[in-house]
Amino acid sequence: MFFAPPTELTAEVFAQVPAELAPKGASEWGDVQHPGKNFRAFLEGPSFDRAGNLYCVDICHGRILRCDPEGNFSVAADYDGEPNGLKIHKDGRIFIADHAHGIMVMDPDSQKVEPFLTRPALERFHGLNDLHFASNGDLYFTDQGQSGLQSAHGRLFCLRTSGELECLVDNIPSPNGLVLNENEGQLFLAVTRMNAVWRIRFLPGSRTVVKSGTFIQLSGGLAGPDGLALGEGGELIIGHMGLGTVWVMSRLGEPMFRIRSPKGILTANCAFGGPEGRHLYITEAESSSILRVELPFAGKQMYAHT
Repeated sequence: MFFAPPTELTAEVFAQVPAELAPKGASEWGDVQHPGKNFRAFLEGPSFDRAGNLYCVDICHGRILRCDPEGNFSVAADYDGEPNGLKIHKDGRIFIADHAHGIMVMDPDSQKVEPFLTRPALERFHGLNDLHFASNGDLYFTDQGQSGLQSAHGRLFCLRTSGELECLVDNIPSPNGLVLNENEGQLFLAVTRMNAVWRIRFLPGSRTVVKSGTFIQLSGGLAGPDGLALGEGGELIIGHMGLGTVWVMSRLGEPMFRIRSPKGILTANCAFGGPEGRHLYITEAESSSILRVELPFAGKQMYAHT
């Protein structure tokens, strides 16, 4: 099945990590994941606080970076870890999916990063990637590790507000970004090494997984879908890592827009922001930049702003 070509947009560079914030020394994560490349900051996990500051992770160097509304970067926290995804709780705490440790939590005032969920039942995770809060405070997160088509052992978890931890799916070849749909009856999941987005369905009124399958099959690029975001009308935004593209799909999976990067092809994660919530901010890891583009609709309100 083929669709008409989507409208093309080109993002602008909103901010770039300055050279003076580039750490010295090698990165173990970078040497394994992207050998031969020296990243100033491998940006992912963009999330806005209530003051309009954009927080991002730098997995290469174990840092949380903050970009103010004028585009100025600063280091919000520096710790011994591999932060891979980030979301902000409505109480202001910053939750981090850490590839090395598990779920960490940061106090934005003290800048202290502490363990939150690292060894459930005394067992380590494979390597966490991303996370997403439901409207009731339940925390969904992906455990990717080095899973792929050669070993489909990636997992999707839900941590209830009650403290109960449940593994919802355990046979995923590289689970990455995730977002609930507009009524939270299903969850979209980026499966990077299948170059696809899965739709995880729940039984009505429960979190029992049923009838799940592929929602969108992508092609091309050097990696696959990474981060996901949702528009207020159910539109799905997909950061296509290794293609320099962010796709905007209708709630039915039809292509609406193709957003091209003006520099770099490692378009990873996205977040809606700006005064009316219609600007899409995109992390581009190759150039350590935040890109920005305006869309004709706003994003779905995040848990941090409810």
